[in-house]
Amino acid sequence: MPPNEQKKILILGGGFAGISVLQQLQKIFKNNKSVKISLVNEDNFFLFTPMLPEIASGIIHPSDISIPLRTFCKNEKFYQAKVSAIDMRNNLVAITRTFDGKVKILDYDYLVIALGSTTNYFGNKRIEKNSFTMKTIQDAIAIKSHMIHMMEIADQEDDKAIQEKLMTLVVVGGGFAGVETVGELNDFVRESVRHFYRNIPQDRIKMVLVSAAKDGILPELDSDIAKKATESLQKSGIRIVPNTKAVDAGDDYVLLGNGESIPCSTMIWTAGVTIDSVVSGLDCEHSAGKVVADSRLRVPKYENVFVLGDCAAITDTKTGNMYPPTAQHALRESRVVSHNLRASITGRGQDKEFNYESKGMMAVIGKRNGIASVFGYKTSGTIAWVIWKTYYLTMLPTFEKKFRVAIDWTVNLFFKRDITLVGKIKRRTLNDLDIATIDDVLFKDKRQVSRQSS
Repeated sequence: MPPNEQKKILILGGGFAGISVLQQLQKIFKNNKSVKISLVNEDNFFLFTPMLPEIASGIIHPSDISIPLRTFCKNEKFYQAKVSAIDMRNNLVAITRTFDGKVKILDYDYLVIALGSTTNYFGNKRIEKNSFTMKTIQDAIAIKSHMIHMMEIADQEDDKAIQEKLMTLVVVGGGFAGVETVGELNDFVRESVRHFYRNIPQDRIKMVLVSAAKDGILPELDSDIAKKATESLQKSGIRIVPNTKAVDAGDDYVLLGNGESIPCSTMIWTAGVTIDSVVSGLDCEHSAGKVVADSRLRVPKYENVFVLGDCAAITDTKTGNMYPPTAQHALRESRVVSHNLRASITGRGQDKEFNYESKGMMAVIGKRNGIASVFGYKTSGTIAWVIWKTYYLTMLPTFEKKFRVAIDWTVNLFFKRDITLVGKIKRRTLNDLDIATIDDVLFKDKRQVSRQSS
């Protein structure tokens, strides 16, 4: 088809929502040259985020949950770039190439906004500077390397206070990300110390989970199943601090809103997300920075623009609340968007409205331990752990990745975790941890000999 007769669909975002829309449009418009589809994403891979904590704990390999986006793009155009501006009035999108900052303008007939969220530090620059996050594959790799480095140093340290500070981890955020992260790292550190770092007593390992929720952790779940998760985490050695926020952090401490200061060498922030300013600044209605969508997942006043996923504010007509930004919701939203795109382009059929009731929620909180609420059935322990593993294994997009992850999980059942130290380490100075200076160590014996001689 001549370019001026093609209908151009532009998808922004390569997460669950964006990739699912792409795959369904491929089926709908297969071999239809009158439709041109393009995808823009800052990374050149799709990341299966539910398994990020398992990278940080050394269970699975980073490449096993990252899939090159070009493997999804068969005849579609892919741009690895950052979305820098969206002009919905003139059907234009500006993208910026991260390598050299070159800007390119893309036009479209139909726009799908499926951009994800970013970490929200609520304006606290000190926490931003002194904490890790759990949003990207680089975050998970950095955390694993950092924890191994802390164990290596602690194993050489004889001072009890310093060793305990090195082995103290604080995770801020009592939602699914925080709970799964602290559960995985607790198992990783305790198992590694038991098998490899024999100079570190188990009672020196301090794992702390700080939650701003009044009732404790996992406010998205029913209180009874959340209580089971709390008891299970505490039994495994994790301290839970409820109804409290982290208000400050340094290289070697975290200050809580209740006045408590926790000496530590590691802090992980999972306490909030925010929407990219490109989305929150769009000329349309917003709710907490998200673009408000109508029941057909179109942006009001812009019939050719669809929004879904993390950046979409979609009202559940049954409850009046906003649908949560989960993978299961994003996948169902993508079906509605794809159907309505086909209706608009072909002129056949009517728009569907999004109406979805969650099938349940679940989380892994340790080795062979989990919680699940599925179709109203609540369970915990090994059964919930198996349900979580089975569900997310089937959700992986390709058979190759399913096979690789299954192998990683099987190996983990029978062998010890890998403690090879690779990647960059968050730099810490000796004085940050109150360790004696090199001069003190080297010349201590010489000063003693000099005093004895005199």
